[in-house]
Amino acid sequence: MYCPKCKKQTEHTVTIYKKGKERAFAEGARRHAEEKRGYGGQKYAELVRTAKTTKKISLLMKCRVCGFVVPKEGIRVRKVELVE
Repeated sequence: MYCPKCKKQTEHTVTIYKKGKERAFAEGARRHAEEKRGYGGQKYAELVRTAKTTKKISLLMKCRVCGFVVPKEGIRVRKVELVE
């Protein structure tokens, strides 16, 4: 794959992107918790049934030469197996 930092074709390692831990005291989380309090229910409807049968998975391509990480846009797949 092409590395924009090395500016040439190099080998890359592939990993699946995982979301980091959410901060409990972020502004949006505090606002949402406040609007959920008391009577009146949710700020927006809770999702009961999902329409999609697959999830979008983003891949991270890391250059083996310089270590530069290039994220690849999400592709819809049911299951991903990374084989060495």
